[in-house]
Amino acid sequence: MTVAAGPAFSLREIPFSFRGSWFGFSPVIGEERYAQDVHLVSHQTGMHPILRLIPTVEGARAETTVAAAPHRLTWTCDAGRIDLAYENPDTVRLRGQGLGLRLLAADPVLTPFSGPYFYQNPGDDSWVFTVYQTGRRYRITLLAGRAEVWGAQTLGTAERGVLLSGDGEPWEIAVEEYETARAPYTGANDFEHVAASARAEFDAFRDAVAPWRSDRTPAAELAAYVLWSATVRPAGFVTRPAVLMSKHWMDKVWSWDHCFNAIALAGGLPDLAWDQLRLVFDHQDAAGALPDSVAHSEVLYNFVKPPIHGWALGRLRSSHEGESAEVYRLLERWTSFWLTARRVPGRALAHYQHGNDSGWDNATAFDPERLVETADLAAFLILQMRELARLAAELAMPGAAVTWTREADRMRDALIAELWDGDRFVTRGVHSGRTWSSASLLDLMPIVLADELPASVRDVLAARIEAHLTAFGLATELPTSPDYQDDGYWRGPIWAPSTVLIEDGLRRAGHTQLADEISTRFRVLCEKSGFAENFDALSGIGLRDRAYTWTASAYLILAAAHERRERETAGSDDQASSSERPRV
Repeated sequence: MTVAAGPAFSLREIPFSFRGSWFGFSPVIGEERYAQDVHLVSHQTGMHPILRLIPTVEGARAETTVAAAPHRLTWTCDAGRIDLAYENPDTVRLRGQGLGLRLLAADPVLTPFSGPYFYQNPGDDSWVFTVYQTGRRYRITLLAGRAEVWGAQTLGTAERGVLLSGDGEPWEIAVEEYETARAPYTGANDFEHVAASARAEFDAFRDAVAPWRSDRTPAAELAAYVLWSATVRPAGFVTRPAVLMSKHWMDKVWSWDHCFNAIALAGGLPDLAWDQLRLVFDHQDAAGALPDSVAHSEVLYNFVKPPIHGWALGRLRSSHEGESAEVYRLLERWTSFWLTARRVPGRALAHYQHGNDSGWDNATAFDPERLVETADLAAFLILQMRELARLAAELAMPGAAVTWTREADRMRDALIAELWDGDRFVTRGVHSGRTWSSASLLDLMPIVLADELPASVRDVLAARIEAHLTAFGLATELPTSPDYQDDGYWRGPIWAPSTVLIEDGLRRAGHTQLADEISTRFRVLCEKSGFAENFDALSGIGLRDRAYTWTASAYLILAAAHERRERETAGSDDQASSSERPRV
């Protein structure tokens, strides 16, 4: 079991943050942009580096070691140390002994439309940066020690900041993010109490989402931290407490990513899980479509994401007990969008308009044409209509239950008749009518239908899926394909959502040994390489955004299920052993 104080992690991999906060601390200041110094980075109105934090000795930059744990961030060297902890989602405390700290505006240029303005507040003598990029203020209040300030009230290009002297006496400050005004800061608790409270908050979250963790699941605690630290409070277009995909540059909620976070949270935090599922439905448009993504200051509708919500709801039934009518209404509108706006009149199957709609943006299945009828989309809609039929029956709507059952049957039959060529599923161009196959794992996604497919089809899909299995997991493009790319996004790398969906489908289809192997390899991959957006399928190296919540959620989903099976097996063995013991 990992220690109670929480796992250490690299700040270049995972930002240091706090549940509910819109900012964090990281040297990652943009997409694939790594700074020398740790920055306060805000995610209000997008990803924006606000302050540079530079440890000093006698006013000069100090070479320090940075250590991060869920409740505390620390800079150390022979001269001394600096500690940082969150007091609440919008306030951090910093203290130093032997080391000074220079806090500089990350952007030195102030224009009428961008940059920081810096001044001393005459009401409480705090120093305030007001920053155009976020529309927020960042207040520094001196609690102990001495400080020097430069750049106050300057315009144009200038260095603006505060220097906390590390010479002699210790120093301490509070840093806050807020909108326009607030009462002067008055910290009631000392630093160690603040850090202990932060630790207790994380520990409670970890124990709720991963009470099953053991030595067999060594990454569970860090996975819980990735989710906890990426959670933000409602603000802007984010209408509910939300787990962002990352507090790096992927700082949005996309309309299928959220399903995996909801499933991972459901066992211990059902209300937070329900918020994850509902968030995108808060922005469902008049046609019934869900947005492509939701962020603090934008909602995008130019694409959608695949309708995996029926599948997800099947995993979340206990999280929305008593809300079946609302769930039915939302899911019905989302499904009807696909059956009307995304189905050519007279056709049985719905279509994507671009690879982005599928979530597999550049998968090779979309190379010949972009407007396509695909087997994965049909499979997801069939599951969604099955869930609608179940909900309708629960709500005493027998007519609707029959209708959705018939619609699901009709689409399943069309899927087999029109897109199964006897050996594999094909993709069909909406305009051309021509069909083709690819080496993409996307073509094998209908395994999610499990026993709705004929046994012969299930067996062929399982064999083809196994061909995608590398030492680290399921490659999204066959490694032998001429189109395979190590860092090709959906043209090779291993991804969490495809892993979870296919593992689940295989298990329900009776291919449990293959499902077990896929689960094991992905969990080992995360334990070795962290929670990256995706992974090189041949080396296991993490790629792109390195603190991705659906990857952490996938680990938690698979690890929880594995632990449950292990304990059930152990319980069965104990019961069998007990029954074989001679009676005395």
